[in-house]
Amino acid sequence: MDIMEAILTRRSIRQYTGEQVTESEIKQLIRAGCHAPSAHNRQPWHFVVLRDPALLQQIADLHPYAK
Repeated sequence: MDIMEAILTRRSIRQYTGEQVTESEIKQLIRAGCHAPSAHNRQPWHFVVLRDPALLQQIADLHPYAK
């Protein structure tokens, strides 16, 4: 897939399957995120990976935009 195809065929996901994301997929996503541009090349990256559904629900309950 080239960049234009990725841009033009992108979509938003509103419902998730519950399928687990593998450790290698998470590492690949974090690596891609680290290569994203940042203002003044400051690279202010902070990544937190949560797998515990109860903890995810607690965060969603605490933050209005985390649902």
